[in-house]
This record gives sequence, structure tokens and C-alpha cells, in this order.
Amino acid sequence: MTKREKIIAAVFLICVLALFVGAYALRQRGQQDTGSGSSATQSGSGAQASSQEPITETAFKLNTVVTISIYDSQDTSLLDGCMELCDQYEQMFSRTLETSELYRLNHGELADADGVSHLSPELAELIGRGLEYGQLSGGRFDIAIGPVSSLWDFTSDNPSVPEDSLIQAALPLVDYHDVVLDGQDLTFQKEGMQLDLGAIAKGYIADRLKDYLLENGVKSAVINLGGNVLCVGSRPDGTPFRVGLQRPFADRNETIATIEVSDLSVVSSGIYERYFEQDGQLYHHILDPATGYPCENNLVAVTILSEESTDGDGLSTTCFALGLENGMELIESLENVEAMFITEDNELHYSSGFPQG
Repeated sequence: MTKREKIIAAVFLICVLALFVGAYALRQRGQQDTGSGSSATQSGSGAQASSQEPITETAFKLNTVVTISIYDSQDTSLLDGCMELCDQYEQMFSRTLETSELYRLNHGELADADGVSHLSPELAELIGRGLEYGQLSGGRFDIAIGPVSSLWDFTSDNPSVPEDSLIQAALPLVDYHDVVLDGQDLTFQKEGMQLDLGAIAKGYIADRLKDYLLENGVKSAVINLGGNVLCVGSRPDGTPFRVGLQRPFADRNETIATIEVSDLSVVSSGIYERYFEQDGQLYHHILDPATGYPCENNLVAVTILSEESTDGDGLSTTCFALGLENGMELIESLENVEAMFITEDNELHYSSGFPQG
């Protein structure tokens, strides 16, 4: 099995969310989809079936499995448009793709003689949102973690813990306060700083895909970016979509809870998404900006229900890093946002307005 195939298999196994869309089968561009991807997007939930089957497309993009399903249109060019947008945004936001705008920013290729980099409107907007979450979390969410996160490779065939000396050397560069954004102009206050937008980019992209679909008359669709689920409207018959939340470390079809969703985003962050074990200890991908190592608390996962997927992405990581008590306090202070926390004992902890089915 190639590394790419292993990544695809791993993504399917660790999908945080399984979307339940009724007893009817999804079709791949109008044809019956019998591949492994369909089991992540359908279930015999007993919900009322639509008179018209949706069109759907699945592809490996953004280093994850992307599935777009449209329920009120048979225009397959809209699926193509969504996939093309994913490619465009990957060329802006990828930390590892050497031709991307973010990679060039991180490696000083965009800076002028004064160290100022002029960014595209999209990258500047996303960085701005990331800096907002840095402030909201008191630095527990920090997009300047690039020098540390680049030391960890959770998709490697043989992942291992980086040398502590390398982590300690990189930590002084991790501070969002040293990222100065003025409109579309960005300056790093310290040489060697790098940004990592992986904790917020998929949410932003999902929101832009929703905008694209709405602009083209779509009112019923589901955008699934590797488990970041954004529902556009509701089903054509007016009933909500059903989204299953995966049980941590279980098969992707085994859910721990199911919620009904209309025109909302459901995003989870958990230690079972990307991890490896070394010397009997589990190392997951949600890194603590203060230590350079995975966050240590009694949380296994956090799920955020929000209007914008960007918020869901940012808050799921933020609340995980804050821990149960402080994360719940933050959620209760925000409007139109709800959360579910899962602790190591498999207990579910809900915010006051989180739907419980």
C-alpha cells in the first residue's frame, strides 16, 4: 500500500462525523456509489426519503477525503466547481505544498526588502481569523505554531517524537502576537516564524463552498471536508439532516451521538484523528503552543455546532486546548455556538443549547 493510499484509508477510518441522509443511496455523479466512501455519508436512519436522489462527488483533496452532495439540483458542473475551488484554496493555504502562497510566505519568498509580505485577500482574511482565535483563547490557539508543527509528521509511514532540543529551539518562535497583519500586508517580528493554518483552513473553505453553491441557486446540500460537515439548508422536503458523531477510536460507522442539523456546521477535533504510539504513549496532533507537545488533559474530543464552519474549526481546537471547564465557559459566553465534550471516561458533556437526540 502506498503512502497516499494509507492516508486515504486512515482518513476514512478516523472521520469524526458520519452524515445520515436517509435510506436512499447516494449516486456518484448520478450513478450508484458502492465504494467505501458511501458508508461515511449514508445510513438507514429511517428518515423520510427524497423523491429525487442527490448528486455527489468524492475526491482526495486538501489532504483529506472531500465529499459534496447536492439534493435540489442535477447540475453536475456545480460539483466540478466545488472541487476546483478546493484546488484553488489548497494553492493558497497548504503549509507543505511548495507552490502554495502560505508556503512561500513561511519561507520568505513573498517578503520585500523591509520584510513585508503582500497577501491575497483570502489568505489575509484567514490569517486574520486565526489571530482572532489566538486572542480569544489567550494563546491556546496559535497559528504561529508552524516551527513546532513542522517537526511532527503524523502521516509518515514511521512517525516518531521529534528531538526535544528541536522543539525547545522552535518554541520561542511560537507567538501570534509577533504576527503583524495590516490589511493584506504581513510582517513577522522574528526571523524563522511560520504559520500553520491547518486548524482553521478546512472550515473557511467549507464556508466558501457554501457561498458558491448559494450563489448558484443551491438550497439543499452537504459539504463534508474529511469530517468537517457543513449543511446547506435542509433536505428538499424541509426535514433536517442527521449527523452522527463518531465514537472515539471506534469504527467510523459507530456513533456516540446523533443530532439533527439544518443550515449549520458540525466540526470535531479529537485525539483519535491523527496519532501514533511510541514507547507505550499516545501522541496526537493537537499540539500545545506552550510546550510543543500534544495537549494533555482528560479530553478525547470536542464537537462544535455553529453557523459558520470557520468558527467550528477554530473553536473545536481552541476548546480542546482549553480543557473541559474553560472550554465550556468560553462556549457559554458566545452566541449561536454550542459544544459537546467527550472525556476519557466516554462521558458526554453538553453546552446548554446543544441538541440531544
